[in-house]
Amino acid sequence: MENGVLIGLSRQIALGRELDVIANNIANLNTTGYKADYSVFEEFLMPTARHNQFSGADGRLSYVQDRATWHDLRPGPIRQTGNPLDVAIDGDAFLVVQTPRGERYTRNGALQLNATGQLVTGDGMPVLGDGGPIQFQPTDSRISITQEGTITVREGANTKTESIRGKLRLVRFDQPGRLQKDGSNLFAAPNGVIAQPVQPPQRVKVMQGAIEQSNVQSVLEMSRMIEVTRHYSMMSGLLSQHAEMRRGALEKLADVPA
Repeated sequence: MENGVLIGLSRQIALGRELDVIANNIANLNTTGYKADYSVFEEFLMPTARHNQFSGADGRLSYVQDRATWHDLRPGPIRQTGNPLDVAIDGDAFLVVQTPRGERYTRNGALQLNATGQLVTGDGMPVLGDGGPIQFQPTDSRISITQEGTITVREGANTKTESIRGKLRLVRFDQPGRLQKDGSNLFAAPNGVIAQPVQPPQRVKVMQGAIEQSNVQSVLEMSRMIEVTRHYSMMSGLLSQHAEMRRGALEKLADVPA
């Protein structure tokens, strides 16, 4: 009976973890460039049951093990904003962001200028170009970003002189599935995962005045939440039944005839 409770608890813990992942996806339905997460579980077989003398296959216990969480890196829908600093990436690439923890990578192209004229993310992290942070001048106007990521401006409102302020640094990964989320809609590359610059003939295009929306599918996530919640409640009921059976067995053992 105790083994059944432990197996049920392992399943309930796994379902609780899956509910947390689904809830986080739903909370980021409107987060620009967000990538959905999904849980991976597997069967864990103990070679023998503890505190018993079973031999052979009868002693093997099958638990549920929370193995990992994987990121769905498929692109989200593109939404036009008309903001000249907004960019969406059409293709397999990431923007590079400088953080206090080192370089990080994102698909969130909702960019802006800080008080010093530097191109930054919504959280104030500098967006890197091929030559480092991208700096604008107070007199710059008519910002234009090409499909290759080159940023040009007009120097002053009454001039046709164009200047290049930098080129967005775009990188890709041979093993994008190994990227790790690092908060603020950023990804970190673990050891062995190298950021490679995007070069022709790789088909990557920067779209100015647009952003990539979250790739979370709201209807699917709500359906998953309902299904997992039902399974969690069902498992809770089974564990309660186990507890009642154990209580009844103990009461019978304690019921000694006078």
